[in-house]
Amino acid sequence: MQNPHEQTHNTLLARIINNMEHLNESIVDMNKMIHQANKNNLDNEMLANMWESYVRNAEYNLQATGSRQENLNEGGDEPKTEEQGKRT
Repeated sequence: MQNPHEQTHNTLLARIINNMEHLNESIVDMNKMIHQANKNNLDNEMLANMWESYVRNAEYNLQATGSRQENLNEGGDEPKTEEQGKRT
């Protein structure tokens, strides 16, 4: 005797398999795009690392030589605009 739900199960399994194949293809495409984006960003990443290293080295050298000056905007002192300067 044949199972009455067998055809429904087979249809559902076929749909699941088809959807999984499409999902797998989409994931492969997405991985290719992510790989390409990472490859395109290598130059930017290298430049950012170089700049960060430069800033650290400059800060260290300025502190070591005693030449470091505090930022003008530290301590809440905002630079005045021309209009504010005229009022005071």
